[in-house]
Amino acid sequence: MSSISDIIELYLKRILKESDTGVIEIKRSELADIFQCVPSQINYVISTRFTLEKGYIVESKRGGGGFIRIKKVPLKPHQANDYDNLLEQIGHSISQMAAEHMISRLVENKLMTEREAALMRHLISRETLQLPIPFRDQLRARMMRMMVTILFANKGE
Repeated sequence: MSSISDIIELYLKRILKESDTGVIEIKRSELADIFQCVPSQINYVISTRFTLEKGYIVESKRGGGGFIRIKKVPLKPHQANDYDNLLEQIGHSISQMAAEHMISRLVENKLMTEREAALMRHLISRETLQLPIPFRDQLRARMMRMMVTILFANKGE
């Protein structure tokens, strides 16, 4: 059985996909009413499932006329900007969660296969990289940068 967070996420992704502009604006309180949950549940879903690593830009305006705007930002193969942006997001250190979100986004945008993603997830896991945290996150970032470089280099073949 799906959790309320999963249901809210699927709902938002569905209306985002149906949007002509690729952007949706929602009111936190209205969404909470629809799903019979507290507004903080909506905040949780948006902050954990609609991140930049997953390919979303989220803007929020609080107050009476407040809204949450979600925009899906797809990756396009063969564009230097996408490659540079990914490397910048990875940086010199990356957590396992952020790296896994990025891998999911690469699969979603068909820049990586599910098999490649499974291999990479195992390689970057804390179980594989049994090092103290700062070193583990730095090594994970080096691995992610190399993976992204290889993926973009091989898309032209």
